[in-house]
Amino acid sequence: MLKAEALIFNVDLEHFESKVLTASNDSPVLVDLWAEWCSPCLVIAPTLKKLIDEYDGRLKLAKVEVDAGENMKLAGHYKVRGFPTVLLINKGEEIARFSGAKPLSFLRNFIEENMSW
Repeated sequence: MLKAEALIFNVDLEHFESKVLTASNDSPVLVDLWAEWCSPCLVIAPTLKKLIDEYDGRLKLAKVEVDAGENMKLAGHYKVRGFPTVLLINKGEEIARFSGAKPLSFLRNFIEENMSW
C-alpha cells in the first residue's frame, strides 16, 4: 500500500502536468478544484479522502486550491463554473467530472461508471 501523501497531494499550475497528467498514465487521478472560502469544498474533502483510502492505491487525489498563485488558470483551462469541481483524469485526459459536495455512494458510483479496471 502506498503512503497517504503519495495518494493525496496538493498540486499547483507549475507541477500539474507532471503530477497529474503524466502520473495518470499509471493510475487515475481525481482532481479536486477547491477554494478555502467554499463551504461545500470543505464538506467533500473528508469524503474524497475516504474514497482514496477505499481504493487502496488504485486512485490518487490531487488537490488544487484555485485561489493560490496561478492555479485559477487551471480552473479556466478546464472551464470550471463552480466549486468544488472534481475531475477524473486517466491517461492524461479528463474522462468525467462533477460539481458540488456529494455523498460517498455517489463518489463510488462515479468511479465505477467511468473506470474499467
